[in-house]
Amino acid sequence: MGRRAWLGLLGVAVGCAAVVALLNVGHSAALQSRQLFQGMGSELLVATLQRDSETPAMTAQPPQLSAVSPLLISAAPLAMAPVEVRLGAISEALMVTGSTPALATVLDLTADQGRLLSEHDAHNAYLLLGAIAAQQLQASVGDQLQLGRYLFEVIGILGPIGYNPLLPVAVDDGLLIPLQAMRRLSSAPQISAVVALARDSQSVRVAADELAGDLRMQLPGAEVEVQVPQQLLDGMASQARLFSWLLAGLGAIALLVGGVGVMNVMLMSVIERRREIGVRMALGARPVDIAWLFLLEAVILASGGAVLGSMVGVLAAWLFAWLSGWDFALDPWSIPLGVCSALLIGVFFGLQPALAAARLQPVAALRDE
Repeated sequence: MGRRAWLGLLGVAVGCAAVVALLNVGHSAALQSRQLFQGMGSELLVATLQRDSETPAMTAQPPQLSAVSPLLISAAPLAMAPVEVRLGAISEALMVTGSTPALATVLDLTADQGRLLSEHDAHNAYLLLGAIAAQQLQASVGDQLQLGRYLFEVIGILGPIGYNPLLPVAVDDGLLIPLQAMRRLSSAPQISAVVALARDSQSVRVAADELAGDLRMQLPGAEVEVQVPQQLLDGMASQARLFSWLLAGLGAIALLVGGVGVMNVMLMSVIERRREIGVRMALGARPVDIAWLFLLEAVILASGGAVLGSMVGVLAAWLFAWLSGWDFALDPWSIPLGVCSALLIGVFFGLQPALAAARLQPVAALRDE
């Protein structure tokens, strides 16, 4: 039985390792997603503005955002347009965003070179380059970039801020110009979003409601929807739980396969040890004693597989997180669930061979060759 026992133990270990590894991978993935969204800033608000065909086009004249709400530190409108940008022989299709100097406060923008836009630049053909866009164009402060028919002077290159899935524009990949300068690129530039920064995370939802109400008043006919990072975090938490249980179900299937291996091992053991069972019964062992003997052997196999599988599962999950560049986080429920499920599988699949051994007749078992 030795070799078959090891195979059964390995079957349970593989199943338990799958459960533990998949639960921890799901937990680490959820943690990574939460960190990504939390990096957006829990006080950030993004209001998207849409209009129907009957509503007149909204021009680049911004709403009075300075008086929106005392719960906001600052707010900035966004007007965006794709533009072909040229610098010498280099040409790139980039997204140009028109906004006010308040955008630097909302998004915590800094200039690696040059300076940021100020209120005095409102009517000037100045622009800021995102970190990645500056590399693509090989531009520096003082260069003249051609945007459509106009030349804009680079007065600053922004420091990288990273990708923010909540924002409607990737700052690192684009250009920033004064909001009024958008009229040089489009006859009727349209404000499509407003980004704002709340004073604290506790008042974000109240500030979002006030921002939406005030924008609806200032921009009649526009559909206003305000997004809050916390809403995304709540959705991510719900999806993470569902994802973890889905992975646990896949691991449970592997564990069932290991349980079938344990049952086969124990059934073969009963067949090979019929004479031993007969001798034990002849010496006074009761059927329940025989059943407990084989059931205990199945539990020992499952326990060994559970311990081995738990260690392998944690190691596999850590290796996956390391290769993915994630921070590994141990799911506190992964090991208890993996071990308990492995033990239950061992008891369940070991019960039938144990009952088969207990039903053997002593005389028939002793006569078996």
